[in-house]
Amino acid sequence: MTERSFENLVEEANNASVEGWDFSWLDGRALEVRPSWGYQRSMGERMARASAALDIQTGGGEVLAGIPKIAPLCVATESWQPNLAKATKLLHPLGVAVVLDNDEPPLPFANDAFDLVVSRHPVKAYWTEVARVLKPGGIYYSQQVGPDSVLEVSKFFLGPLEGRVETRHPEMARKGCEAAGLEVLDLRMETLRTEFYDVGAVIYYLRKVIWIVPGFTVEKFMPQLKAMHEHIKREGCFKANTTRFIIEARKPGEKME
Repeated sequence: MTERSFENLVEEANNASVEGWDFSWLDGRALEVRPSWGYQRSMGERMARASAALDIQTGGGEVLAGIPKIAPLCVATESWQPNLAKATKLLHPLGVAVVLDNDEPPLPFANDAFDLVVSRHPVKAYWTEVARVLKPGGIYYSQQVGPDSVLEVSKFFLGPLEGRVETRHPEMARKGCEAAGLEVLDLRMETLRTEFYDVGAVIYYLRKVIWIVPGFTVEKFMPQLKAMHEHIKREGCFKANTTRFIIEARKPGEKME
């Protein structure tokens, strides 16, 4: 293959759409090993048994749309307008109502409204709100970003992260769940390999996953991007570790029919 120039890779990635939560643009350009529990599959199994379900922070709706069976009553929330439009277009034909929500309490639903609440990679989980909208006996099932996820990328662009406070540890999720009155049924974390094969993949990733390098723009971080390009040319890829954890919790009480 002809080696692509730094300028060409940067221009392509900087102009690519980052709407939704579909990472297929990175196919062949980056690798992220997936957790063993298979979130979409395992979430779909729970959704098939639910009568009323809520997907919090659905993104572009791609994960929810990809399961075999959606609950008879299903609602999804999203805060970012481009994602909201994409999720509406994708999920409405499947019978899912998509609701604009600013990702802060309260959720726009009544108490005891859902027997299943799911969420993939929420920016922040508001445990008391999850507990409030769950029916007694209802289940919360969520895959979340764990501690120090792709920290190697953050340090490459930002330098030493002195005074950094980690807020994404699974034990913090356990404490939040239990403080809200939920019973934790399952909590597991895995550390997974991530590799970037060109600087364009890094740019696309940082434009989409905005908390890895806050305030990222190509112009602001041009020196680091040039250094990243040279690193990948020399080493073949840039390696990092991703952490993910799965948490399943139940609201005490007899399941409501």
